[in-house]
Amino acid sequence: MDKKLLDDLAADCSTRDVARALGLAVRSVQLMVDRGELDAWKTPGGHRRIARGSVLQWLERRESGTPSAAADVVAVAVASAGGHLRRRKRVLLIEDSAHFQNLVRLLITHEFPDVDLYVAEDGIIGLVKAGELQPDVLLVDLLLPGVDGATLISRLRAYPLFQHSHLIVVTSLDAEQRASYVMALADVPVVHKPHLVQDLPDLLRACMA
Repeated sequence: MDKKLLDDLAADCSTRDVARALGLAVRSVQLMVDRGELDAWKTPGGHRRIARGSVLQWLERRESGTPSAAADVVAVAVASAGGHLRRRKRVLLIEDSAHFQNLVRLLITHEFPDVDLYVAEDGIIGLVKAGELQPDVLLVDLLLPGVDGATLISRLRAYPLFQHSHLIVVTSLDAEQRASYVMALADVPVVHKPHLVQDLPDLLRACMA
């Protein structure tokens, strides 16, 4: 930890500034934000900003030796070393319908209490979040603003980063309407939205087994 850099931190600072001050990798700081250990938000331009006060609070917890602080230190140390923690499973839903966002959220909360759900409302934001979160499962609607679901799936498949992420398509299109997407949907399980509550839980269990 660099005391001078810490003292010089602005009230709202970047992940890179925090990483330099704490002597950690940028990815480690991003993980701390994802776990809710640091208070952060994004600017209209999409840049993450972290409250200096939350950095100081994190340090106070660490120095006080509280159990939560000890867990923080272990988590960050493993992440900085390039290791892998046993973390909660992550599901990213890319869906622009508020109704189905809420339906999936309720289903996850009820059926999978140990799973964290994240939501993106269009294909472009979905791609960004997928890169940040590296989710275990991606639930993708076909009819999306920005980048449609078929194009999104093709791009995800092209990146080695997502080799271990399971894809599930959730769509209101019936089998005949999905015919034009046959190439993108090859080997991807599809849940028809009218049967979402009945069909999605079993697919999620299989993906996260």
